[in-house]
Amino acid sequence: MARAHVNALTVLPSPTFLYERRRLVDLAARSRPPTVFAFREYVDVGGLMSYGPDIADMYRRAATYVDKILRGAHAGDLPIEQPTKFELVINLKTARALGLTMQPSVLPRADEVIE
Repeated sequence: MARAHVNALTVLPSPTFLYERRRLVDLAARSRPPTVFAFREYVDVGGLMSYGPDIADMYRRAATYVDKILRGAHAGDLPIEQPTKFELVINLKTARALGLTMQPSVLPRADEVIE
């Protein structure tokens, strides 16, 4: 990334990437591009920010499907749903380490700000 002069990086959702999140966060920190991840778990281990579906909310919504199926609904008759709740998590400690300043208008929009 450093040789390619990458200015920013987005890490897309992937089970492999999520499993290796600490390595990806460390790599991004060494290369220093501002990085946005799909899930908050990356920010919890030092990533700059994440914006993506709220996984806990998705599990709660899946429980309603299980309930409907247990009550006799046919799984094939149930509609496919997309996530409806998304969360923005920002790690200010990482932002400072990268020499970045977050716009004051962004911080109030975040669901969580890690100091």
